[in-house]
Amino acid sequence: MFYVYAAIVLIMNLTAFILMWVDKRRARYREERIPERVLFIVTAFFGGLGGSLAMYVFHHKTRHIRFAVGFPMLFLLQIYIILLMIDKRIIRLP
Repeated sequence: MFYVYAAIVLIMNLTAFILMWVDKRRARYREERIPERVLFIVTAFFGGLGGSLAMYVFHHKTRHIRFAVGFPMLFLLQIYIILLMIDKRIIRLP
């Protein structure tokens, strides 16, 4: 079961990272953007690390307080939830 949770977290982080990259690229070329709520939803569902890293790697949305504070806070909340799930033995480490 651990590997299922790990795969979900990995996929969501990669998705958040890629979406931020695509949105930054679309912003440069003045194309249709990815809605901010989509970026937040993907980041909220265990994509906090990917969203936060992409924000600073691509220098995208760093001036928006809700992103600059929200993404790292979501990441910290996700770490807390994962540690709580490990402590309650919902996730069993191999």
